[in-house]
Amino acid sequence: MLPYWSNSLLSEVNIATLLVFSVVYFSVHYHLKRRRRRLANIPPGPKPLPIVGNFGVFLIPSFIRRRFGKASKPTSTPVEALRKQAAVYGDVFSLFVGTQLIVVLNGYDVIRDALLNHPEVFSDRPDIPAVTIMTKRKGIVFAPYGPVWRKHRKFCHASLRTFGVGKLSLEPCILQGLATVKSELLRRRLEVGQGGMDLTLLISNAVSNVICSLALGERFPQDDRQFGTLLGLMVRGMELCVNSPAVLINVFPPLYHLPFGVFGELRRVERDITAFLKGIIAKHRDTLDPENPRDLVDMYLAEMASQRAAGVEDSSFNEDYLFYIIGDLFIAGTDTTTNSLLWILLYMVVHPQVQAKVQAEVDEVVGRGRVPSLTDRGRLPFTEATIMEVQRLTAVVPLGIPHMASKTTDFRGFTIPQGAVLLPNLWSVHRDPAVWDQPDVFMPERFLDGEGKLARKEFFIPFGIGRRVCMGEQLAKMELFLMATGLLQAFTFRLPVGTSPPPMHGRFGLTLAPWPFAVCVSPRG
Repeated sequence: MLPYWSNSLLSEVNIATLLVFSVVYFSVHYHLKRRRRRLANIPPGPKPLPIVGNFGVFLIPSFIRRRFGKASKPTSTPVEALRKQAAVYGDVFSLFVGTQLIVVLNGYDVIRDALLNHPEVFSDRPDIPAVTIMTKRKGIVFAPYGPVWRKHRKFCHASLRTFGVGKLSLEPCILQGLATVKSELLRRRLEVGQGGMDLTLLISNAVSNVICSLALGERFPQDDRQFGTLLGLMVRGMELCVNSPAVLINVFPPLYHLPFGVFGELRRVERDITAFLKGIIAKHRDTLDPENPRDLVDMYLAEMASQRAAGVEDSSFNEDYLFYIIGDLFIAGTDTTTNSLLWILLYMVVHPQVQAKVQAEVDEVVGRGRVPSLTDRGRLPFTEATIMEVQRLTAVVPLGIPHMASKTTDFRGFTIPQGAVLLPNLWSVHRDPAVWDQPDVFMPERFLDGEGKLARKEFFIPFGIGRRVCMGEQLAKMELFLMATGLLQAFTFRLPVGTSPPPMHGRFGLTLAPWPFAVCVSPRG
């Protein structure tokens, strides 16, 4: 028989347990009730599974597919999976990644309505753990919408214009990169023979050097080991965040601190990129002449000094923010343009008759005695139409950069709660049979009118629309035109004998990249 005090203690324990259980039960019940009320009238979508939500519908990364023996080059892509969902639930539908609500916007009318008619609500960026860890929600691409972002975007846009973006004055810088690519192709084709070569690193280096000239005031040689390492680190960082087990950081952020595997590698990548870029900033600081800025970094440091001298309190202009701006320029300005150029060359080898037609137009207008110039653009409509058609079919950033609802709002008859992530499905716009004839067919002529002149389409939006439209749009257009026309003027590209083209749906990640492919290069005389 237990002593009387034991019975009393047990009673107290039971009462405490009951109280804790009651508090937890009613707290969870209240939270779920509030959540159901908050999510009332959201867009329709497939029923989510517990914990993981609809993760498997469109976000299962390739490492999971490989783990269970699936093909490394799947025939179904995330954007195709989303197209099937839109066919069932409509152009505005919902998915859940864990407990996070994702609203997918499909079609030009819906995306235009959201991003142009509701800019104050739908221009924010979500707090995605893996991205936040790498960017600290600073810079231009991933920073939240607000006065700090607006000031920095305006400053960067003006600075890039100062150094030639959108102007003929930048043309020599791009053509210098083109000349390097051409000389390397001539040299390497003799080394590789008929086996073909992968052009990824060569083109990536040329594109990145344009960013280097604008942002850092210097170019790096093709064989510069440190610069090549930096580009490799940036590519690897994106792969880890999007297409490896490190994506699980978005579900459980403490995984970032694990000392082994891809988690430890991600931290090493971040450390090495930080050391390289901060070293460049320090060098600029030590040699700064505010009256004669050499590049964007100089202009930013001069602006910092100007605001300090003016006694501006709580200025958001600081070296830490500058670091993330440079990172954004490199990642956004290198990966997208590099992949666009690779896609253009891939489509040329798959459609040699189009390649020949582009070359004939360039020969007639430009000739062989000089390289193409931006002043030739208006006289090369088929060439421009071909570049645009490749951009339409590939949509290098197929789901745009995720947006977020900054407050609860009504949209198209649904309630979009504050904090919901919005994915503008640009791929759906460019493959919409309602606005494009035979949308899955490569047909550059669709961008020409009856007189053979370039016909621009409002629903051609490879750089997005709204206040978050790609800041580097003008730069990318200049690079794509000059590099593509210059390469096709000088060389004919084909697949190595006996090889087939890679799958044309590409590799889905932060950007849509072509699967690795090799080309044989023949000088055109």
